[in-house]
Amino acid sequence: MGDWNTRIIEEFRANEGKVGGQFEDASLILIHHIGAKSGTERVNPVGCFPRLDGRFVIIASNGGAPKNPDWYYNLRAHQEINVEFGTEIFAVTVRELEGAEREQVWADAVSAVPNLGGFQSQTTRTIPVLLLTRTPDTQRDRSAASPSLYRRQAACSLPPVRRHDEYDSP
Repeated sequence: MGDWNTRIIEEFRANEGKVGGQFEDASLILIHHIGAKSGTERVNPVGCFPRLDGRFVIIASNGGAPKNPDWYYNLRAHQEINVEFGTEIFAVTVRELEGAEREQVWADAVSAVPNLGGFQSQTTRTIPVLLLTRTPDTQRDRSAASPSLYRRQAACSLPPVRRHDEYDSP
């Protein structure tokens, strides 16, 4: 799993947020999250739904597995994170959607990606829907930054990718 994530992250960063293969037409975001138990920063590529208002929706489907993905628990523990989308790196606040708001966003997501409905039918858990809202004044465009500034940011902000089994579990 780690090698798979590593390849996607490297391709994402090398191609201004675009990747090929099964994700060729999908919107991906890289979430930087802190381990709930370990305190270690981790990075995961996650499919996302950009909204017209600049926010993003991510779905913690875990492919319909009985358990939420480990990164979900880290986001619940640390709701202020950094993300990469396209050429931008910026901070967001994470909020789990509930009730009617969750149901409407879930319906929109399933309409756009019908496989999500199949994932829900494979599990008894309610698949979490998370809203990422940009934190004001934190947007950084990689293309506008000098290469040395970006290298410094990358050295400080982009930790090595960990294997799936190294994520913190609840």
